[in-house]
Amino acid sequence: MIRYARPGDHPAIAAVVEVAFGQPAEARLVERLRADEDALFELVAMEADEVVGHILFSRLWADRYEMFAALAPLAVRPDLQKTGLGSALVRAGLESAKEFGAHGVIVLGHPAYYPRFGFSAEAAAKVSSPYAGQPGFMAVALEPGAFDAPMTVAYPDAFGG
Repeated sequence: MIRYARPGDHPAIAAVVEVAFGQPAEARLVERLRADEDALFELVAMEADEVVGHILFSRLWADRYEMFAALAPLAVRPDLQKTGLGSALVRAGLESAKEFGAHGVIVLGHPAYYPRFGFSAEAAAKVSSPYAGQPGFMAVALEPGAFDAPMTVAYPDAFGG
């Protein structure tokens, strides 16, 4: 089952994110995004009333009126990785991002993983950001033409420290 995260889920989310990445940096990123009120929404994957996966989308500031989102991080408990939970979280997250009004989503992620959801480096080619040009900097348009014109995006401060 996938649902929106609740405040009571925060400790379990931190544990899943830390064990999935093998370090606390991404869990601290989630905490900073929440504290700065930059998290657009979070989803959790539940199994037997336990949080086993998590995905967070934060708002990007673009030099245009449309809203864009960043996907980061995506985490699944290691013993459940490669079972489809991560894919389910990404698919549900992209649908929710549309409902929240995002025109497109940007990720800095594994180049072999995210293209299955429509992400591509080509879509992000006209995006100027601190991460532009890095391997794994990809975008997916949720609305037609979202990334057709050049644009600049700024990430929440939490990504910088």
